[in-house]
Amino acid sequence: MNQDRHARMRSGEARRIAYKSALILAFSLLSGCVERTVSINTEPQGATVILNDQEVGKSPVKVPFTWYGDYDIIIRKPGYETLKTNHKLDPPWYQWPVIDLFAECLVPFTVYDDREIETLVLAPRTPVDKEALLQSAQDLRGRALGGSAP
Repeated sequence: MNQDRHARMRSGEARRIAYKSALILAFSLLSGCVERTVSINTEPQGATVILNDQEVGKSPVKVPFTWYGDYDIIIRKPGYETLKTNHKLDPPWYQWPVIDLFAECLVPFTVYDDREIETLVLAPRTPVDKEALLQSAQDLRGRALGGSAP
């Protein structure tokens, strides 16, 4: 009789372990994720885009990002002034603390967060007047050496 009781206890324990394992497997199969991308376009197109000191391609470009917050953007194209700007990517409601646990782990599908930054317009580079530049350099040199103001 004692052996029957021990066998029943072991089979009940085995069922509980199997049930817990099945739950863990189900949750791992149902887990979703969030895919975040940001699109950057320029006018004119074909400019080099640098995002947080890393070159990400030529515009228009679509790149994945990991976190929400401030991003430094540098746009360069020959014949145009370099544009340095900053853009903040705010998290959507489903990425707020605690709620993000469900969006990242328990939703059984992938959530796509596609952001688009307004078109960044580059100004044409104006030619430098060499005479004015040389005069400015001489004035600066004179002030540095002699301490006199123009």
